[in-house]
Amino acid sequence: MTDVLHTVENGVSWITLNRPEAMNAVTWDQRERVIALLGDASADPDVRCVVLTATGRGFCAGADLRGAPASGSGSGSGSGERSEMGVPPAGGWGRVPGDVARTIRLGAQRLIAAVLDCEKPVIAAVNGTAAGIGAHLALACDLVLAAEPAKFIEVFVRRGLVPDGGGAYLLPRLIGPQRAKELMFFGDAVTAHEARELGLVNLVVPAEELEKTAREWAERLAQGPTRALALTKQLVNASLDTDRTTAFAAEAAAQEINMTTRDANEGVASFVERRTPRYEGR
Repeated sequence: MTDVLHTVENGVSWITLNRPEAMNAVTWDQRERVIALLGDASADPDVRCVVLTATGRGFCAGADLRGAPASGSGSGSGSGERSEMGVPPAGGWGRVPGDVARTIRLGAQRLIAAVLDCEKPVIAAVNGTAAGIGAHLALACDLVLAAEPAKFIEVFVRRGLVPDGGGAYLLPRLIGPQRAKELMFFGDAVTAHEARELGLVNLVVPAEELEKTAREWAERLAQGPTRALALTKQLVNASLDTDRTTAFAAEAAAQEINMTTRDANEGVASFVERRTPRYEGR
C-alpha cells in the first residue's frame, strides 16, 4: 500500500496521507515524500494549489512511535522513526549532545517549513484527529478546513515532551500566547467547532462534504493569479517577524516582482476592459 497518495487534477496537487490503520501517524518515508511533493508543487507551473488531507478516521496522529529503527534516515542519528520526529525511542536516545536538536531540525521542522515555504497556497482538509506534529502540519497550511469529527490535540505534554514541529511558533501567531499556552500546557482535545472559534480553522463542514469543499476552494485558488498569491503568502508569513520598515520594503519589492507577470497585466487589462480575468499562473 502506498503511504502517500498523490494526484494532480485541475491544477491542484492532492497529497493524501494513507496509513489509516495507524491514524496516519507519520513515518520517515511519509515525511520525506510529503516534503518532496511540496517542493515539486512549488516548481511546477501547472500546479497552482495544494490540498493536504488523509484517509480514514485520523488526519495525522503525530509521529510514528511504533516504527522499527531505520537506517540511512538522513539525520545521521540512526535511531529510527521515533528520533526522526524528535521523540525518544524505547530505552532512551543513546545520544551525544546535538543529536536531539539535529533530528528535530532535519525532521519535524523540515516538514513544517516545507508547508510554510511552498510557493502555492496549501489547504489542509482535516478529516479527523490531528495530534502533535499532525496538528502543526495542519496549522502550518494557509487555509484549514475541518470535518465536524476532527480534533486538534497538543499532545506533547501528555508524554512529558516539549512541542516540536514549530508549534510554539505557529500557535501564538494564530491565537495569541495565552491561548497557545493553555492548549500546550493541558494537552486537551479541541473539537473542530472550538478550533473554529479560536481561529485555528477557517471552516467546519460535515464529514461527507469535506472533500467537495476542499475541491471547490482549491480549484478557485488554482484559477487565480498564482504568483501574486505566492508573494502574498510570503508577505503575510513574514509580517509578524519584521518591523514596519522591513515589511513595507518587502511589500514594495513584491509589487515590483509581481508587475512583471502576465497575470498582473491580465488583471489590469480585464479591469479596464470590464471583463472577467483569465489567469494562467504565470
